[in-house]
Amino acid sequence: AVLIIACPCALGLATPMALLAGTGRGARLGIVIKGAGSLERARGIDVMAMDKTGTLTTGRMAVVAVWDESGRVVNISDNPPALAVTAALEVGSEHPISRAIVEACPGVAPAEDFRALPGLGVSGTVNGLPAKAGRVSLFDAIPDTLSKNVERAQAEGRTVLVVGRGDDILGAIAVSDEIKPEAVVAVKRMVQAGVRPVLVTGDNSGAAAHVASELGIDEVMSEVMPADKVDVVTRLRSGGSRVAMMGDGVNDAAALQTADLSIAMGTGTDVAIAASDIICTRGDPRLAVDALSLAHATDRTIRQNLFWAFAYNVIAIPVAAVGLLSPVIAAAAMAFSSIFVVTNSMRLVRWHPGMSDSN
Repeated sequence: AVLIIACPCALGLATPMALLAGTGRGARLGIVIKGAGSLERARGIDVMAMDKTGTLTTGRMAVVAVWDESGRVVNISDNPPALAVTAALEVGSEHPISRAIVEACPGVAPAEDFRALPGLGVSGTVNGLPAKAGRVSLFDAIPDTLSKNVERAQAEGRTVLVVGRGDDILGAIAVSDEIKPEAVVAVKRMVQAGVRPVLVTGDNSGAAAHVASELGIDEVMSEVMPADKVDVVTRLRSGGSRVAMMGDGVNDAAALQTADLSIAMGTGTDVAIAASDIICTRGDPRLAVDALSLAHATDRTIRQNLFWAFAYNVIAIPVAAVGLLSPVIAAAAMAFSSIFVVTNSMRLVRWHPGMSDSN
């Protein structure tokens, strides 16, 4: 009877059954979890660093305004030089901003000697002259009237690219996208769960501040270069926090690798997805919060399973040792303990994001 009672079946099933049920439930909800270790790390997260474009916003950008070198608004349908040159530079890029510009000026020939300038913009040769488009900081100086329009557009939450060819400034282009409705709910649920949201973006401070205010995010880091995103995550971790990074672009890949937990939008780039621990297949940021909640539910189930497995042995072994249990009853008790662990773990299959911690 003692040998039968002491058989550690329930103890061996306690953790793997819960992890298997948790990852399976996540897959059904649209949360692809790469291994049980990712689920275990998710339960300790207290800071969520998030990219903006494509993660918290739709990423479906559109050109909303074009200015010439004097700051005068020009008609987009006329394919002004600023738009045509930028489209030629952006033809080979997969960035949402690039796609919006190319769609606004289709049919242009791609630039030669194309180069991506991480965190700044792009450059190349258009019609035999060197050209570039990107942040204001990419240029030594721009006309005052154009600069005022750029600043105004950035304050309204738009992303602005200044365009130059040769020694001339051709103008500027403003693009904009919309905040995902799901992002508002996701940030609210993060705060309620005790997770601190941090917006980390390479976009200008005006656009970043606009998105942050709409979402209720207090901590914003804007105009962050791709390499600097790694430093931001490292700095957050150095303060004792366990940091998750959520992004969707090539520029986020290094930061995703640096974080304690990496979460990628399934609608993002292959590089970001490959660098992540968890993939939100629908590109819905709420799924990232669901993943953290599911991790806590799984951890709670593991603890319940281990408690029962240990309690069963601690109580039953002395009873069997003094001869109060027959081998038949001991076998039944051992089987029941294993059944309890399995059925308790399978409760996770019915888990849903709205369940409280007590469920």
